[in-house]
Amino acid sequence: MWTGWWLWPLVAVCTADQFRDNAVRLMQSTPVIDGHNDLPWQLLKRFNNQLQDPRANLTSLNGTHTNIPKLKAGFVGAQFWSAYTPCDTQNKDSVKRTLEQIDVIQRMCQLYPETFLCVTDSAGIQQAFQEGKVASLVGVEGGHSIDSSLGVLRALYHLGMRYLTLTHSCNTPWADNWLVDTGEDEAQSQGLSSFGQSVVKEMNRLGVIIDLAHVSVATMEAALQLSKAPVIFSHSSAYSVCRHRRNVPDHVLQLVKQTGSLVMVNFYNDYVSCKAEANLSQVADHLDYIKKVAGAGAVGFGGDYDGVSRLPSGLEDVSKYPDLVAELLRRQWTEEEVRGALAENLLRVFKAVEQASDHKQAPGEEPIPLGQLEASCRTNYGYSGAPSLHLQPGTLLASLVTLLLSLCLL
Repeated sequence: MWTGWWLWPLVAVCTADQFRDNAVRLMQSTPVIDGHNDLPWQLLKRFNNQLQDPRANLTSLNGTHTNIPKLKAGFVGAQFWSAYTPCDTQNKDSVKRTLEQIDVIQRMCQLYPETFLCVTDSAGIQQAFQEGKVASLVGVEGGHSIDSSLGVLRALYHLGMRYLTLTHSCNTPWADNWLVDTGEDEAQSQGLSSFGQSVVKEMNRLGVIIDLAHVSVATMEAALQLSKAPVIFSHSSAYSVCRHRRNVPDHVLQLVKQTGSLVMVNFYNDYVSCKAEANLSQVADHLDYIKKVAGAGAVGFGGDYDGVSRLPSGLEDVSKYPDLVAELLRRQWTEEEVRGALAENLLRVFKAVEQASDHKQAPGEEPIPLGQLEASCRTNYGYSGAPSLHLQPGTLLASLVTLLLSLCLL
């Protein structure tokens, strides 16, 4: 009865190959939409955004998780490229830096039109799928990039921004970040301030996806309860699997389920295993857990490639997505569930955000109170010129009486 023992390794290899083959077959018709990639940040750090530098050639770029051959091998069909600027730019040159990162994303599309198609809506993603290109979208990572201005928010929307992460790893004057939950930062807004609520409402009006990666639990709760459209976590994982405060706790996953929102799982080792080392199977554990708690429609991929220093074995770069999909198939995910995680869940959320938008509605205009802003590097035009916006009713009446008396004396 032991005569066939040597066949079992061969059977295992053949079965593994079958799952990999099925993954490729699925991804040929439903390529992956990844929620977060920091290649633009690498282009800034390494080449100061000079794409015509021969070393920056995206067909042969070395030393990064992402280049064109790797994207093709990984069946990446759409990518939210991160327009990221660090927290130390807040109250300084964050808007300028953000504009430059949006510009480099757009120039990627111009320089490599056979590979990238810059799009701004769900229909554009589907068009890129049909053309065999990588739909390229702008995600702005960190609310400090709008410098507490609804006008800047609108301008970035017109330049192509289709999601905004409400904070990075720092508070804004209107939203709290995840370090509040570790005790490293103090809560300023108890989630969202009044102006923060205005930001969320304006994003809904415009059709900008609200991204809750990096925010505090209180901010997660406030945004999920306030938003009229589903939201995303563009690169976060499950807190119950790895108890890191960047991950999403169970009660928030319940809100994700109730609102039809989406968690796009991050591959950073520290968020996957809570250790320096991790593997592909542990990433699949996060996907399994989110599917179990929030439903198959709540799962997506947000690798955080080129934004992290440690990645799981088996997921070393963007070419490895088929291996992760093969693991999900091995775990008896249905083809429908896999297609959802690959692309259809994000497309559903994006379409719901578009449907909830209303450009006929009057835009928000109430500015953030001047006292909530750090004043060292900014002027106060508008605030000083229109003080009546911030006066109490009695003060306003006294001012009007004074004005009328002055007119009578003329």
